[in-house]
Amino acid sequence: MLLIYDCHREQMPDRYDDVLAYVEDLKERGVFLAGDPLHLPDTATTVRVRDEETLITDGPFAETHEQLGGYFILDCKDLDEAIELAARCPLAELGSIEVRPVLEADYR
Repeated sequence: MLLIYDCHREQMPDRYDDVLAYVEDLKERGVFLAGDPLHLPDTATTVRVRDEETLITDGPFAETHEQLGGYFILDCKDLDEAIELAARCPLAELGSIEVRPVLEADYR
């Protein structure tokens, strides 16, 4: 999974075509599984349960400058390929890309 930080679609209208071309390249390579941008962090609601009490906070979980802006889920053969594709992402020039493996879980 490529987690995109500190880069939101609303903040980069001139790079949107570059991102669309990147997604098309991922699809042509056969690695694209899913991807979506997120709304800006001020639209987030954080939910915690402590001592059986539900606590709701407006805003994102962490107070940091780098907020999660979106993601891509890719089917890469190894970490090297994931890093190569993360480096090719146009959003890496504006924010940062965290590469993290997804654990498969059977929730059925």
